[in-house]
Amino acid sequence: MEELGRAFREQATALVESRVDQALVDGRQSEAALRIQRGARRWLRCQGWATVVELPLRNGRRADIVALDARSRIVIVEVKSSIADFRADQKWPDYREHCDELLFAISSDTPVDIMPADAGLIVADQYGAHLLRPGPEHRLPPATRREMLLRFARSAADRLHVLADPGAAGFDT
Repeated sequence: MEELGRAFREQATALVESRVDQALVDGRQSEAALRIQRGARRWLRCQGWATVVELPLRNGRRADIVALDARSRIVIVEVKSSIADFRADQKWPDYREHCDELLFAISSDTPVDIMPADAGLIVADQYGAHLLRPGPEHRLPPATRREMLLRFARSAADRLHVLADPGAAGFDT
């Protein structure tokens, strides 16, 4: 009977770990991007921001990191893991309509001078980050702010639910 209990616990643990991975990492990011993301999120957390990753936006894009502060300010951080990543993906201007400030997060291996001057810049590794320059502020209209706050809240709540109840169905986090 003890053997059966251990086998059940191992299967349950594997299922929970699988669901946790699905809730937190969706498989689209490279290892380098995940390291930058982790450091940027750690830095944001130390600055008092809550974050959600891979948040779907109204325009069909997915923001790498969306950060929310106590004043309901919204920052989107676009993670770029290399020069090739930056050059291949020019969707970042589409994020401006969904945030008060747009930042890029790069590694120390990525040249700073190729990053757009009209966005903020963070240099990050897996342990933390440093803000090189803030982005220009462009305040969101109230209706867009409300929509983004609801997207953020629902996504965070759904992801917490999946972690607490790995067998739950119907969640696309």
